[in-house]
Amino acid sequence: MDNKTRQPKTLRDHITLYLTGVGMGAADTVPGVSGGTVAFVRGIYSDLLNAIKSFNFDLLKLVLKFDIKGIQEHVPWRFLITLGLGILTAVFTLARLVSYLMENQRVNLFAFFFGLVVASAIAVGAKLKNWTPLNIGALIAGAVGAFIIVGLVPSEGSHDPLTIFFSGFVAIMAMILPGISGSSILLVLGQYEYILNSVRDLNLPPLIILAAGCVIGIGLFSRILSWVLGKYPQVTIAVLIGLVVGSLRAVWPWQIESTVTVEGVEEIVRTATMPNFASGEFFIALLIAVIGFVLVSFIDHMESRENPFFRLFWPQQHYPAAASGED
Repeated sequence: MDNKTRQPKTLRDHITLYLTGVGMGAADTVPGVSGGTVAFVRGIYSDLLNAIKSFNFDLLKLVLKFDIKGIQEHVPWRFLITLGLGILTAVFTLARLVSYLMENQRVNLFAFFFGLVVASAIAVGAKLKNWTPLNIGALIAGAVGAFIIVGLVPSEGSHDPLTIFFSGFVAIMAMILPGISGSSILLVLGQYEYILNSVRDLNLPPLIILAAGCVIGIGLFSRILSWVLGKYPQVTIAVLIGLVVGSLRAVWPWQIESTVTVEGVEEIVRTATMPNFASGEFFIALLIAVIGFVLVSFIDHMESRENPFFRLFWPQQHYPAAASGED
């Protein structure tokens, strides 16, 4: 894996990267959808990990020396600022919309994201070149792990500073993994609604504490993940595909609500059920899911020219330059 982050150079590069950030931020506001999946499908996953890794002891030395030029060269600022602005734009503009849709249009919202995640699984799966028994086993393990994690019963978590910090530490590790959503982890830890309301109401103290946990968590985990991805790329990609597949449980549109008591507090638990295939609601949700599927597949094909779905309609020979660089 290349250790350098590709910096945006042209206006088109900046706009594309910004919109990728918007997609990541939008995905991470919904439990069950991972911003890491968006980064992986858009082809910036390694760039993101490398950018995070640039915040290291070498950077600290440059800061202590007041080497401004060295700091500018060491950290891929253009990449981080452009992507970060996109993520923040989505988080602070879509929090209210997502909250409303979660309450009033949950089936259609999750249908859209179900289509996105299915398309993401196919797009990521195309990057796995060797379907060996080891890779297949890794894929299954990732899928089972994600399926179990997203199905955990939410707890009624305390909102004290230490708990919020720990929640950020764990959630950010999930957030950069394709398939496991940071929002799902916050939901399991009983922090999702509290943090979403803090974003909506601009309640800064808990957001600052959460951000501190995220910074520490992502700094440690990104180095581990980058090393594993570089050392064992095919197995790691297989696990990532499994995580994406397993996460489909969290965004199944048709769920029955029930209540359970957790530490004396009633919590809503949703169990997957089959839809009424003859209803108008089903066909609307199916159409929305197809739109989400086609959208992600189209974006991936524009980036890689290798999306399996679109290659059925746009054969690879139509892109000789792209094709010659592969295999």
